[in-house]
Amino acid sequence: MKIFTLILTFIAVALIVFNATKLNFDALFEGESYTAILTIIAALCAIILLQILRISKKIETLSKKRK
Repeated sequence: MKIFTLILTFIAVALIVFNATKLNFDALFEGESYTAILTIIAALCAIILLQILRISKKIETLSKKRK
């Protein structure tokens, strides 16, 4: 599961970097820049969710060890 979350996190970071190159700072909320902003926000949400999943799995294994 750890490798899976790391791979997905890497893909999300790659999407952020790719879409950051598509931003037009003169017209940030128009056309392709708007799509890039939405994709960057979605990738950030995916990273947060994956980190929550990793932490919950760690907590699960620690609680099983204590019982």
